[in-house]
Amino acid sequence: MPHEALVLAPTDQPTVFLGPDGVRRTAPIGWACLPPGDAGLTRRVKQLGPSWAVIEKRGRKAFSKGLWAPRENIEAARAALEAERAKPAYAKKLAAAAARRDRDQAAYVVSFEVEVLGFLRFAPRFEALAHKVARQVTEHATPVGSGTVARTERIPIERRAESAVIAWLRHRTTAYDSMKIERVKGRRREVRRELATVSRAVLDLHRRDIAHATSACPLCSAVS
Repeated sequence: MPHEALVLAPTDQPTVFLGPDGVRRTAPIGWACLPPGDAGLTRRVKQLGPSWAVIEKRGRKAFSKGLWAPRENIEAARAALEAERAKPAYAKKLAAAAARRDRDQAAYVVSFEVEVLGFLRFAPRFEALAHKVARQVTEHATPVGSGTVARTERIPIERRAESAVIAWLRHRTTAYDSMKIERVKGRRREVRRELATVSRAVLDLHRRDIAHATSACPLCSAVS
């Protein structure tokens, strides 16, 4: 089992860190910093003994500044991991994992597009438009690493699909991206709610089996 790393914050001194209790701690002699980026190596270093995880918080986001640990532990973990990764079995394992991720991603893309279509519920005369919108929303929202609501697992997929559609409409059918919004707490969220109401009205227009002037429709224009 890995040892639990002490979580500290950086200071203006590269080897001095601030603990959650407000106490400043200096890295012990013989310790070194393992830069972030290799989760496997970081995990192995934690398994070998004590360590300090240095995390910098900026607003709501947290950024890893590396893991401090005894230098010999870092070197031992790196040597062991490099030896393991040099084996053919490791390459096969990586290839199998990549193939599995590709299959899972492909299946998720299909499922997400189906959920988007279910949320749109366009009338038969707008069926072709619904498929175009669903495809464009899905292509924008589902790529791995996109950071969109479609990539979160905190809410059900049907709610992800709904949120993705509303976000896509906000950027494609409104002037949101060029708006100058006051730097007042809650104002941007308020503007998004107002635009979401407009977007839902546009969707409702296509849920009725009634023809309308496509040239004047922001959704029809965005898709075309």
